[in-house]
Amino acid sequence: MKVLLGQDVKGTGKKGEIVEVSDGYARNFLLPRKMAAPADASAVNAANIQKSAAQHRKFTAGIKARESAASLEGKRITIKARVGENGKLFGAITAKEIVQALKEQQGIEIDRKKIAIDPIKMTGEYTAKASLFENVSTTFTVVVTE
Repeated sequence: MKVLLGQDVKGTGKKGEIVEVSDGYARNFLLPRKMAAPADASAVNAANIQKSAAQHRKFTAGIKARESAASLEGKRITIKARVGENGKLFGAITAKEIVQALKEQQGIEIDRKKIAIDPIKMTGEYTAKASLFENVSTTFTVVVTE
């Protein structure tokens, strides 16, 4: 029996795929638990529409990420922090503070999880890398001052 999977099923397939499974497996396990639906013409057509919409969203997200990477490349972000003796910070500068500074100084919004940098504990210049999308990353400079 052909079924359209409504969610990922280990050993069977991923959400949105049309797979061939045994009749008993479909009737007794997948269909009662609403993990799949019979693959009739309307279900197949709906799955194809969802798949093309997902591809379009991914394509537009890639274009937006490339534009953000181009605007962020080589920028300098200045962050002021409280400093103790020998230029050592009270606390640390993390990706969260860097994202706030990017938004305030450059008007660029990025998720903090996409910035790769170790916590900064001293004043000075640091290079941060932002991975915005698949194969799209950029670097920028973070300057920490008193």
